[in-house]
Amino acid sequence: MARILVVEDEKDLADLLVYNLRQTGHQSEISSTGAGALAKASTFKPDVVLLDLMLPDISGLEVIRMLRSSPQQNRTAVMMLTAKGAESDRVQGFELGADDYVVKPFSVREVLLRVEAILRRLLESPKGDAPLVAGEIRVDPGRHEVTVKGSSVFLTPLEFRLLMILLERPGRIQTREALLADVWGIQAEIETRTVDTHIKRLRHKLGSAGELIETIRGVGYRLMDLSAGVKR
Repeated sequence: MARILVVEDEKDLADLLVYNLRQTGHQSEISSTGAGALAKASTFKPDVVLLDLMLPDISGLEVIRMLRSSPQQNRTAVMMLTAKGAESDRVQGFELGADDYVVKPFSVREVLLRVEAILRRLLESPKGDAPLVAGEIRVDPGRHEVTVKGSSVFLTPLEFRLLMILLERPGRIQTREALLADVWGIQAEIETRTVDTHIKRLRHKLGSAGELIETIRGVGYRLMDLSAGVKR
């Protein structure tokens, strides 16, 4: 059972989502405003937030920006549910740290499947608890901690998984399609641009160490193999 917060001002839609989430065994709550969502997130401590972009007080983009700025909400996954389906809207959502983006009107079944995929990623045990090190980057899978030059770096669940996969495969080119399958964990109509956006965010958070992630033009990405590769 997971805790899921539905942030949606259309009452019928919010009720429908919560009903179906509870039917699948999840604990679910509703907030119809952005301010209410932020307040409830601090007490309810959701595993996943289903977030509408167009709210009556503050925008969903501001909500996710504030969630991502809080270390306490670092591992909270966010799925955006919105009628704004333009590529620029999707890119902006992913740049702010959205884990998934679903355009209205949508199938409730599809949303449920995507929620389950997110939860599988959150609950999936790391392949090993031994820290991974590449250059100035150090990742402790057991603690879900990332440091660069000894300073903590807060990553979303997707960013953490993306970094782990690159660290585990030093020097090996990862196509965008392969990363979509391995990181997002579902076969769905998610644009490969999504991968580019998350790589951009990851590099930014890693600072100068982000240069270890190389772009292979027209193909994908790889982590630079530093002679002996990744040390365990």
